[in-house]
Amino acid sequence: MAERDVVSDRVLTVPNVISLVRLLMVPVFAVLIAQGHDGWALVVLAASGASDWLDGVLARRLGQVSRLGQVLDPAADRLFILVTLLGLAARHVVPWWLVAVLLAREAMLLVMLMVLARHGYGPLHVHLAGKAGTFALLYAFPLLLLAHWGGITGDLASVLGWACAWWGIALYWFAGGLYVRQARHLLGRADAGARTVAA
Repeated sequence: MAERDVVSDRVLTVPNVISLVRLLMVPVFAVLIAQGHDGWALVVLAASGASDWLDGVLARRLGQVSRLGQVLDPAADRLFILVTLLGLAARHVVPWWLVAVLLAREAMLLVMLMVLARHGYGPLHVHLAGKAGTFALLYAFPLLLLAHWGGITGDLASVLGWACAWWGIALYWFAGGLYVRQARHLLGRADAGARTVAA
């Protein structure tokens, strides 16, 4: 196994610092969007999307893939998406049905993780489809916010933003299906093992 593929127990790594900064940007964005500072909110959204791509690339290239990073990165993504959705919906930038569609997927995965935890399993590995869906959503949000400003730029941003949003929704739910399939496989294997022991 190549050194860059090894998952370590290190805490202080460059990718983990980037993920932590993304977490710290969540309340900053919430304040900015609530107070109507759309320009700065747009900058924070764009920086978040870029950092989501950057931490994964650096983790692989620097050989700094860590167990903490495998938990911290998706947690930062989910929290940022949640706060961004609520903030943009409250400002009528995105419709509330979009919030419901994405939160329904998160609720499904939360129940699945609770079931897995009861059987002694930790969080599942992030699928490429899930990362791609998150990436698309993190780029859809600043475009949709820019679309809210109107004009030719706003019209173009609206088209691109909704294209990214629909791709993000589709990939997000596709990845959710993959996670459920993986969880069913793990639970089925655990049940088979329990039956073997009992026999």
